[in-house]
Amino acid sequence: MSHEQWESLCDGCGKCCRIQFLDDDDTMLMQTDVACGLLDTESLRCTDYDNRLSKVPDCVQITPETLKDYYWLPSSCSYKVVERGEDLPEWHHLISGERNTIHQRGHSLQGKLVSERDVPEQEVEERIIEWIAITD
Repeated sequence: MSHEQWESLCDGCGKCCRIQFLDDDDTMLMQTDVACGLLDTESLRCTDYDNRLSKVPDCVQITPETLKDYYWLPSSCSYKVVERGEDLPEWHHLISGERNTIHQRGHSLQGKLVSERDVPEQEVEERIIEWIAITD
């Protein structure tokens, strides 16, 4: 698969752009409803995708080689779906032909995130929405 083909798999759900952090014991992942400041919370597209890795220290580049390292990606993530050898869902833009289908069908975080630009840093931890146990 070419780099362009791999990149096209991103379904634009916005779930990987949430601010997340580990608890003090590194056993629980805490996910918030606060998104990276580069994410347009309406379109769920990065406003500076090409430069995101240099601008956002915690931003990750998902590749076939690094995918296994990102245990926190949801099982619905298209990269994970393809890795499991499954077909992309009907709401995926490569199947439906429309980028908005994921939002229309409720499989994205559109309308559910706030930008970290609008939340004081000390309040981010107060916006935890989900705790996930980390397993080996």
